[in-house]
Amino acid sequence: MAKPHRPLFTYLAAVGATFLFAVLYVPLTAAEDEPPPWPICGPYPPSGNYTPNSTYQANINLLAASLTKNVSSSPALYATGSVGDVPYIFYGQALCRGDVANASACESCIATAFLGAQQACPLYKDVMIFYDLCQLRFSNRNFLLDDDYTVTTYMLQRSQLVGASAAAAFDAAVGLLVNATADHSVGDSSRRFGTGEEGFNDRRNPKIYALSQCAPDKTADVCRTCLGMIIGQLPESFRGRTGGGIFGVWCNFRYEVYPFFSGRPLLQLPQFVERPPASSPPVTRGGEKTKNRTGKVLAIVMPTIAAILAIAVVCFSCWRRRRPEADAFLPSTSDDIQHIDSLLLDLATLRVATDDFDERKMLGKGGFGMVYKGVLPDSQEIAVKRLGQTSRQGIGELKSELVLVAKLHHKNLVRLVGVCLEEHEKILVYEYMPNRSLDTILFNFEKKKELDWGKRLKIINGIARGLQYLHEDSQLKIVHRDLKASNILLDLDYNPKISDFGLAKIFGGDQSEDVTRRIAGTYGYMAPEYAMRGQYSTKSDVFSFGVLVLEIVTGRRNSGSYNTEQDVDLLNLVST
Repeated sequence: MAKPHRPLFTYLAAVGATFLFAVLYVPLTAAEDEPPPWPICGPYPPSGNYTPNSTYQANINLLAASLTKNVSSSPALYATGSVGDVPYIFYGQALCRGDVANASACESCIATAFLGAQQACPLYKDVMIFYDLCQLRFSNRNFLLDDDYTVTTYMLQRSQLVGASAAAAFDAAVGLLVNATADHSVGDSSRRFGTGEEGFNDRRNPKIYALSQCAPDKTADVCRTCLGMIIGQLPESFRGRTGGGIFGVWCNFRYEVYPFFSGRPLLQLPQFVERPPASSPPVTRGGEKTKNRTGKVLAIVMPTIAAILAIAVVCFSCWRRRRPEADAFLPSTSDDIQHIDSLLLDLATLRVATDDFDERKMLGKGGFGMVYKGVLPDSQEIAVKRLGQTSRQGIGELKSELVLVAKLHHKNLVRLVGVCLEEHEKILVYEYMPNRSLDTILFNFEKKKELDWGKRLKIINGIARGLQYLHEDSQLKIVHRDLKASNILLDLDYNPKISDFGLAKIFGGDQSEDVTRRIAGTYGYMAPEYAMRGQYSTKSDVFSFGVLVLEIVTGRRNSGSYNTEQDVDLLNLVST
């Protein structure tokens, strides 16, 4: 049995990274006769070890208690969290398979996983472990901020092989089923889980079964990319094998020739039919005949190709004329264009989703225009931000917001679903937040009773994590410049997500501050140096965050500006 190898690098999401992954990525491998659990000790060397009965050990025990409880109470049977303070802090992730019988079975599996992890990797600070029905990760490094898709994975290879004559058809059938199951997982916005079944014309292997899953808090794009990368290992690592799978931090897949999951398959493919290979043209004897035949073919094909090219040029020109506004709006770099093109939505789709922007679907109104609730054809709920003709938000602000949000991925930042730029419309589509914005609850006498101290602390911590990502951990260093209660959205579990990046600014690598002549934002949340002199930096956002914390704690709205001495705002009341 091959011993596990450590992964060689952390995948950085970028165009063309699939090639790098195929060249450099080395997974951990298990043989057929190795039953679960499948542990990975210290996947990020040097993770270091802790000593028995230390603060580290105590925090792991606390993390085990909280994650085990939280994962069983989550509708998606998924939980993340952290315990302790630096340098003794531990971050954790627990995920149960989508077909697990019930919450109690999930809780039991995660509890077992904590014990199994510490037995298999004693005193390690960074451990992953996979069971049939669940997986667990804990580390002293905040891996929850990573959007590196796979990084560390565990590969399960079944050593049994199909017959040589059926191997090619079997591999094709497996590829078809696994990819279809992955598509089902991507489309499942609540669980990111899918199972599938496919018939195969083989006496020993009449059916093939597959399962795929992503972490439920990952976006559809992240899930698709993650699954695509590991499924890309099928031809090289699983050729002719009757079963196998790859299990990662954010996604996994598995296939077998026997039903290994519970319940009926969510996806049923028809009997696989192998396509016969294309037949070769008959060889013509005689050089003259061949030459004449080639000439006739060219005489037919060349004008046809020329006509197709001409039509393509005309169509492209017409398309360019129809989209002058969109072309002026979209970014010019290839990376940005690739980000945006994948997010384009049809106006007709959004009209259907919002009942043609019916007033009854309206969620709110701002200087930019209206926000409507909608439902896409795949049942995903969305918030549709429609820029009005008289909006104070211009093309520059909307372009800034579009490019930034498309590139940023963090659980405490609002997720951009798509954009529409048809018929003079400028529309941004976001994930729908059931609890709306923070100000609609915090400053409402009745609704703010929903915010107990636990929820308020959860909101404060989430906003802080989102800001830390913008200022320090993202690929871009970003100053938001308009952090306020109405720009904090709350999901069903009151997890906060920072929104509205229309005024955000990108800083260079070593840049610490900048000055603008145009003061934009919301008075009462602006740092004094920004409101008076236009000087802004990450400290400006920290000041706004401080105001937000005061509002969350007191339940009172801050108001006022910095150009009068008679203002009685929240800051003055607190300082006196």
